[in-house]
Amino acid sequence: MRGVMLMSGGIDSPVALYLMLRQGHEMIAVHMDNRPFTDESPMGKVTDHIQLLRERFQQKIPLYVLPHGPTQITLMRSTDRHVGCVLCRRFMWRSAERIAEREGAQVLVTGEALGQVASQTLSNMRSATSAVGLPIVRPLIGYDKHEIEELARSIGTYGISIRPGLCCQAVPDRPATRSSLVQIQAEETALDVNQIVDDVIRHAQVL
Repeated sequence: MRGVMLMSGGIDSPVALYLMLRQGHEMIAVHMDNRPFTDESPMGKVTDHIQLLRERFQQKIPLYVLPHGPTQITLMRSTDRHVGCVLCRRFMWRSAERIAEREGAQVLVTGEALGQVASQTLSNMRSATSAVGLPIVRPLIGYDKHEIEELARSIGTYGISIRPGLCCQAVPDRPATRSSLVQIQAEETALDVNQIVDDVIRHAQVL
């Protein structure tokens, strides 16, 4: 199976990628570069995670870097900030799906674990993933935080993930933990969704 993995600089996504590679799947990584709402540290962590796993599994693992900061600016100017995290995820998924189409991948993969942050409640995950048509695989969905951290330590990615860095500054003060798909779709009527995604893909870089 060929999949596209959404990669952040955090603890979860490299562990999820490791589990997919261990099962013999061919993976492509996608990192949404959120500058200017973060610094360069997530990018550095992602490239180090990918290099570590490339060496471990002797697999190429292409890494796409997509600019997400301009999308965040548009969302902040044009939509309800309380549901900003859900809208953000919808555009991440759409961009990843475009890369999957380009690469002939059959699934999208994420390091989400149910309920750990606002964007990972059941209703918010449903609202976010309804933006795409490809199946979504969540290797960590039944793990708790402690179990994921132990896995990260055992595979050597934990030390990379916890290096200092600036957290995303686009997260609203009070992100919605529940969302209605009707509400989310209504927010997007103020946006040119296809143009936003087209612009992101046009500026994609492959490392």
